[in-house]
Amino acid sequence: MTDLELDEILTIHWPTVVRRAMGGAADEWVQAFVRSIARQGKRPSWRPSLKQQQIMRRLVSELGTAPDDDFDVIER
Repeated sequence: MTDLELDEILTIHWPTVVRRAMGGAADEWVQAFVRSIARQGKRPSWRPSLKQQQIMRRLVSELGTAPDDDFDVIER
């Protein structure tokens, strides 16, 4: 994972992944993993392991890009 890709995931996609995982869209292990990555990602020198990279990419594709069904439609 390049520095640019890591920055993009942590800055753009990860907040959405955290919100959806903590909102009940994931089990306890995924919630703990998401919190751990969010905490570790704040350290400038941190780099994810190969296994963490794979899980992060999978979670971004599953939780970070899924349509948001929790919105209210405003009728006019």
